[in-house]
Amino acid sequence: MFETRDKPSLPRRKPIQTQSDLSSNQDLRFKNLLGAAAWTRLPRAIQRRFSKRLMDDASLAYQGRVTQMQMNTVGRALALALRAIGAPLPFDRTSIGRSAVVTVTEDPATGGQFWIRQYGRAAGFPQMVGSSKRFAGPTGLEEYIGFGIGISLKLESTTNGLYFVSDRYFLKLGQRRVPIPKWAEPGRLVVGHEELGHGQFRFTLELAHPLFGRLIWQDATFQDAEIVRGIPS
Repeated sequence: MFETRDKPSLPRRKPIQTQSDLSSNQDLRFKNLLGAAAWTRLPRAIQRRFSKRLMDDASLAYQGRVTQMQMNTVGRALALALRAIGAPLPFDRTSIGRSAVVTVTEDPATGGQFWIRQYGRAAGFPQMVGSSKRFAGPTGLEEYIGFGIGISLKLESTTNGLYFVSDRYFLKLGQRRVPIPKWAEPGRLVVGHEELGHGQFRFTLELAHPLFGRLIWQDATFQDAEIVRGIPS
């Protein structure tokens, strides 16, 4: 996936948020996690998007459209099977050309963020994909998709985009983290955020397996969004 891009960096540090960071108008967690040099490599527009501070019940809602959706036989079977735990992977090719919405809010319980993705379909309700990004674990960033399933993520940057790359799948059982054996993992997951200019960015999702090839590929284009504050009680 990175053949035509600059070689990405592999961050190893954890995002340390100081008290001054918390009181500022910027969220420095992604910057601290990625590192100064790799962060500077990113387009300014991406830096701004991942530095927006979501206080209390504020949210961001990016609106766009799905432009590509591909699955091989194994990928479609996996995506449909995972509907039993909330459908964390896109599964409907009829979403191509239909509206998509990504909503980001703060997760006060863990100090992370909730990401909710909505994809339109030709019939029936839109597909909803929910996850929680937490700044924790050996890589400094984890994504939880429910039922105790989590993915340790690495951040990579190029001059055109920011990429979330799976490092290890695991189960969280109470206070225990149980790694999922490599042979049982669904494959390498790469979620990309690429700058298009003029207030637009490209969202990509690729799941590739060493034996079964590219299982799923999704591509969508979104517009910039401003922070929306909650309605006062």
